[in-house]
Amino acid sequence: MLDYEVLKLIWWLLVGVLLVGFAVMDGHDMGVGSLLPFVGRNDIERRVVINTVGPHWDGNQVWFITGGGAIFAAWPLIYATAFSGFYWAMLAVLWALFFRPVGFDYRSKIHDPRWRSTWDWGLFVGGTVPPLIFGVAFGNLLQGVPFRFDDNLVSTYTGSFWQLLNPFALLCGVVSSAMILLHGAIYLTHRTEGVIAARARRAACGAGLVLLLGFTAAGLCLLRIDGYAITSIVDPSALPDPLAKTVVRRSGGWFANYRLVPATMLVPMLAYLGTIAALLLLRAGRSGIAFVASALALAGVIGTAGVSMFPFLMPSSSQPDASLTVWDSTSSRLTLSIMLWAVLIFMPLIVFYTAWAYRVMRGKVTATDIERNTHSAY
Repeated sequence: MLDYEVLKLIWWLLVGVLLVGFAVMDGHDMGVGSLLPFVGRNDIERRVVINTVGPHWDGNQVWFITGGGAIFAAWPLIYATAFSGFYWAMLAVLWALFFRPVGFDYRSKIHDPRWRSTWDWGLFVGGTVPPLIFGVAFGNLLQGVPFRFDDNLVSTYTGSFWQLLNPFALLCGVVSSAMILLHGAIYLTHRTEGVIAARARRAACGAGLVLLLGFTAAGLCLLRIDGYAITSIVDPSALPDPLAKTVVRRSGGWFANYRLVPATMLVPMLAYLGTIAALLLLRAGRSGIAFVASALALAGVIGTAGVSMFPFLMPSSSQPDASLTVWDSTSSRLTLSIMLWAVLIFMPLIVFYTAWAYRVMRGKVTATDIERNTHSAY
């Protein structure tokens, strides 16, 4: 049986994998939803766009549900504290996500232009709002979230909703939105042809440029934002106790891990190289490989946040010593062990059936196909 410290590290990696999986799998259909009103200029073109993701979007939601469930089970203090501070933001995400199942199912039920246009914009909201808010949330994590614990470990959020919408957090929201738009545009280029593919290709180039500039700007801003560091001795194998450590804020603190382990620089480099490779491959007409490169870029962006903050998961700006870390916000050893076995059994099954579904329904979606199948679901 693995010891407690190793299990904590494994679950830090696994949650990161689930977040990347969510961004890659659910991210591309969100990106397609964001592009829907712009790359599709008439009803047929928009149906082509919707049918590229229609058979898969609900299966991709498994990554979102699994990621949320993993955070709840592995890091219960993170889950409870985050929903206290980000309550309205998380509700906004859920409200936006409501438009997706209803939009996909109801859009083609009535042959009325206004009806269909309304649901098209609903799908736009469902694809645009969640990545933006998730990026804003990460921006606030990097700055520290205003919360504190009492002696009974009851958390109290001391900020406001509008405080979350600060310039750096909004910049992170732009980065998150740009990477999802890039990913969705490349997928759309791969699955369509003609004018739709051309419009998606142009959108990918614009989103890729914004991603590169935004990611660079966010890194430069972090140089002026105080990071966090643990100054007391921490026992990684100890039972969770967020208040049993001393934390200070330091200038450039979020770059300490890169100085200690230079190999971690490969993570932000992956974001740059993946984005540039995706754009070059797309230009060369290799949209399938470009999609893989875009997925690597997403992993680099998300991984950069994780590596920069490690071992912190949710720093506190109100009470730094109460900051939640990999070592003191986890579930019990038994819980982590049982969950690890569940992941080892079910994760391969999820990957297998997802790969099988995409293989079966591969190929281009064309306007001719849509016109021949006027009674299709989407």
